[in-house]
Amino acid sequence: MQEVFLLVWQNADKYDSALGSPYAWLVTIAHRKAVDKVRSWQSSADRDARWMTAEWKQPFDEVGEVVTDRMEVRQVSEALTVLSPLQRESIVLAYFGSLTYREVAEKLAVPLPTIKSRIRDGLSRLRTQLDVV
Repeated sequence: MQEVFLLVWQNADKYDSALGSPYAWLVTIAHRKAVDKVRSWQSSADRDARWMTAEWKQPFDEVGEVVTDRMEVRQVSEALTVLSPLQRESIVLAYFGSLTYREVAEKLAVPLPTIKSRIRDGLSRLRTQLDVV
């Protein structure tokens, strides 16, 4: 309301009685000011919403990512060498061959509990080996 009265005061010389009453002029100014405020608020809210939903992609070093991946592959490959052949075969089939424990047991013709033990013990040894590296 204060802004409306300030505008009326500053623009009093622009009032034309031929176009309407002083009350109508005052209400028109107030209406326009209110519409401007609503549009400004909506524009700000839309801008904030766009900013919040924008996908901010962090730049990353692709070469560094490839090198890190290769180093991890090499570490895992080296760690697999400390396993017994039976453990290594079971883990490779389960994790790199995407087989379930049951499918590994069927493929190797070994009881399921034996496969579970081999994989559990092998993963434990891998964890120990990879923590050292």
